[in-house]
Amino acid sequence: MNHGLIAAMVEAGETADSLAAQVGVDPKTAQRWVSLGRIPRPLRRSQLATILGRDVKDLWPDVLKRREPVWFRPWVELEREAVALRWFELAWVPGLFQTEAYARATLAGETLTPEEVNALAAARIDRQALLHRSRPPLVVVAIDEAVLRRPAARDDGTLMREQCEHLAACAELPGVQVHVVPADTPMYPGMGGPFTLAEMPDGARVAHIDGQINAQIITDQVDIATMERRWARIVGEALPRVASLDLIKKAAASWT
Repeated sequence: MNHGLIAAMVEAGETADSLAAQVGVDPKTAQRWVSLGRIPRPLRRSQLATILGRDVKDLWPDVLKRREPVWFRPWVELEREAVALRWFELAWVPGLFQTEAYARATLAGETLTPEEVNALAAARIDRQALLHRSRPPLVVVAIDEAVLRRPAARDDGTLMREQCEHLAACAELPGVQVHVVPADTPMYPGMGGPFTLAEMPDGARVAHIDGQINAQIITDQVDIATMERRWARIVGEALPRVASLDLIKKAAASWT
């Protein structure tokens, strides 16, 4: 519960319904900001702060403590709200399933200070809390087998073994499904790159596409439909859940 927001609303004579009407959202969304302490998106935060006559930092002090990159925050907020995530990765273990050592390895070679590496790795680990909520989202992941086989720099095998073991443990969580596309699969749609599809509580669907330079949040429903067809074809090439888990455990054992 956001007590600072509640106090500001009382002082300004506003309710969740009145705020919802002024910023153009569903009243249930506004109620979640109050009763569940959810953080609105940046534009909404600015609008609400203006309406209530407060600074954003006074209403949502945790925003200033967040460690993920600013450009990535809109997606993190959608990820937290989602009731289902479908995620394809061609080259990496998905961030929600990374160990801290693996997360750090993915940042090797970037022009980052040790402090920045610490913050980025910690931000990925923080995101994983959603897997352990009392009511977590359904997370269905498909990865290429190459993800399990590619060594990290300066790794004697320990890092990748621990990462594969951790991935196997995540795959056994009640709300998680992991599917592996075998290495001998001919060219398939996933080779075009990774993406994530999110289903929101109101049934809306959004997507995230990461790139070398920047990332995009996709809301156009024609584009979403295209990505959903690609997702279906990717999963069609992947091994079933149990067979995928067996392959992940074998990959872990091979890193000795």
